[in-house]
Amino acid sequence: MSLLSVGISHQTAPVALLEQFAMTTDDKVKALHELVESDHVSEALVLATCNRIEVFAEVDRFHGGVAEVSRVLARQSGAGVEELTPYVTVHYEDQAVAHLFTVAAGLDSMVVGETQVLGQLRAAYALAQEEGTVGRSLHPVAQHALRVGKRVHSETGIDRAGANLVTVSLDHAEDRVGPLAGRRTLVVGAGSMGALAATTLSRRGALVTVASRSPESAARLAAAVDGGTAELADLRAAIADADVVVTCTGATGLVVGTDVVAAAMADRGGCPLAVVDLALPRDVDPGVAALPGVHVVDLALLQGERSAAGEDGAGPVAADDVSAAHALIEAETALLRAERQAAAVAPTVSALRSQAAEVVDAELLRLSTRLPDLDARARGEIARTVRRVVDKLLHEPTVRVKELASTPGGVDYADALRALFGLGLDAEVPADGPRLAQAVAVDPDDLRPGGAA
Repeated sequence: MSLLSVGISHQTAPVALLEQFAMTTDDKVKALHELVESDHVSEALVLATCNRIEVFAEVDRFHGGVAEVSRVLARQSGAGVEELTPYVTVHYEDQAVAHLFTVAAGLDSMVVGETQVLGQLRAAYALAQEEGTVGRSLHPVAQHALRVGKRVHSETGIDRAGANLVTVSLDHAEDRVGPLAGRRTLVVGAGSMGALAATTLSRRGALVTVASRSPESAARLAAAVDGGTAELADLRAAIADADVVVTCTGATGLVVGTDVVAAAMADRGGCPLAVVDLALPRDVDPGVAALPGVHVVDLALLQGERSAAGEDGAGPVAADDVSAAHALIEAETALLRAERQAAAVAPTVSALRSQAAEVVDAELLRLSTRLPDLDARARGEIARTVRRVVDKLLHEPTVRVKELASTPGGVDYADALRALFGLGLDAEVPADGPRLAQAVAVDPDDLRPGGAA
């Protein structure tokens, strides 16, 4: 089995395409089971955020695994595999591990160093556990990724600026309406992103009102930030009373229409309004951005700024901190590689020792039938001697095959051991996949290098 990641993110795809991949929990559950019930995928984890949808899977065939994961992604987006080809990236084995670690550390985020994705990965792993779609291969990979994410944030300075999508978006809002201290703000949505937005606004001294489809959730969040609540049915009045509106619901359709905002602006007498849309798919009608006095900050704007800033998108994060984070990820990737390869040869070592034990037992039984008068003490000494000889003979090859497993081509030694001793175990490596990690853009006929990391 080999680790494969296939996905689409803000690195390669426009926000309009990412919107097509918006997934509810039920969608994720359906995708997980569809993946593991396919021919070549044995384990799967789906990470779906506002900036990416990525599948991390254990597969027995590289090309077969890519095709099956791509098919599930295409079904979710409502597009054909060929339409997605320019935007899909594939990572294999070491590259897949390093990519997952990079994502967990916030280094692949729209705002480098943000920490929210680590929580999203934890939630994705928990859902896969609940659904039984992660097993002995993906469990250690996901757990290791969560540890790496924590290490990067605690041992480097990539998040010392406290940057995340909410922070950067509210910085834009302040540029438009001025400091938020004492300002009235409205948060539409009481989920994890809404809670982060409300907390950040409160810390900046803003007065927060929360509106949600669930009045109970709105009340809990409002109480946590000493704020108030508003009804979604009375959105016009709530917007008219706010200088900043942050939307982050899980709705699949528009929540804030142009007509509602236009009416609210009339009630405001033309005072400027900042609207921050952090939802995917978007909550705010695109027409709102054309209204006089309204400044809209959305994921497309942030994505464009990141691209303009350069590929690294590091912003306020020091280059030294990013380099330190990548160095840590490289070391952790090598460590996990050694662990995975050692685990891959473990069945071979176990089978070899089991076969040797069976041979010893059979020969001792044969000896007892040929020498029935041999006393128990002599019989025990002979048995111990034979087992010591066998253990010594097997010690060096079993120790060496474990050591060699962590070197390039190390799994080949396990193959040789199986062949030499006739162990009859199935090969642990894919028959048609490359052993070296690849990062490629998906082409249905000929996968070629070129995918963004």
